[in-house]
Amino acid sequence: MRAHSWLAGLYWAAVTISALPLGLIALTSLAQGSIVSFPLGPLGLHWYATAIHDPGFRSAFGLSVMLAAASAVLAVVAGSWIALAAGLVTRRWLRLVFLGGALLPLVTPGIVHAVALRISIAVIGLAPGPIAILLGHAIHATPYAVIMVGARRATLPVGQVEAARTLGADPIAAFIHVVLPWLRPALFGAGGLAALSSFDDFIRSFFLGGYNPTLPVLIFGRLRSGLTPEINAISTIVLLIACLVGAAVERLRPISGISASALG
Repeated sequence: MRAHSWLAGLYWAAVTISALPLGLIALTSLAQGSIVSFPLGPLGLHWYATAIHDPGFRSAFGLSVMLAAASAVLAVVAGSWIALAAGLVTRRWLRLVFLGGALLPLVTPGIVHAVALRISIAVIGLAPGPIAILLGHAIHATPYAVIMVGARRATLPVGQVEAARTLGADPIAAFIHVVLPWLRPALFGAGGLAALSSFDDFIRSFFLGGYNPTLPVLIFGRLRSGLTPEINAISTIVLLIACLVGAAVERLRPISGISASALG
C-alpha cells in the first residue's frame, strides 16, 4: 500500500512538472498588456480576438489544417499498404528489413530527415512550398500507420476471412467486408496521430516551406521580435487542438489495443 502511494505521488509530481509550463503559457495569454510580465494584471481574451482576426494567423492556420488532413490520408493509405504487405512476407528476416525501412523516418533525427527531404525535392525538381511540405509530413507520419495497422492486423481472426471466402466472397469482397472493418479503429487512430504530427511539425515545415508559413513556422518567426501574449494565445490554441486530437486518438485505444501516448 505504501509503495502504491509512493508511485502515485511520483506520477502526479511528474504530471505537474510537465503541465506547469503549458499552464503558464495559457495563463499569460490572458494578460491584457502588450508584454509578458508578472504580476499579470487584468485578464481577458483580448489577444485571442487579435489572433483570430490576424490574416497571417488565419492563413497559417488554414494551411496547417489542410496539410494535416491531406498528410493523414496519404500516411494512412501508404502505411496500411506497407503493414498489409509485410504480413504476406513469410521470411522473418526479410519482413524485419521491410518494416525497418518503413519505420526509418520515425527514428531518424528531425534535422537530418529535414535536410534529406530538402535535398530530395531539389533532386526531383520540386520547389519548396505546400506540396513539398505535404510530402515531408506524409513520409514522417507513415510509420504511425504502419505500427498501428500492423498491430491490429496481427489480431485479425483468420477464420473470419476463411469463412467469407468459403461463402463465396472474392479477395476484394473479403477485404472490404471483413478486413477493413476490423482495421477501422487503427485507421482512425493512425490518421489522428498523423494529422497531429503534421500540425505541429516545425522542422520539416521550415526546411520545405516556401513563402506561405505553417502555424509553427509563423510562431517561430514572430518569436524573433520577443515573446508576447498574442504568441502565447496562438500557442494555447495549438495546444488545445493537439489535446483534442490526442484525446480522440486515445479514445480509440481500448478498441485498437494501442496506446496513442506510447507512440507519441
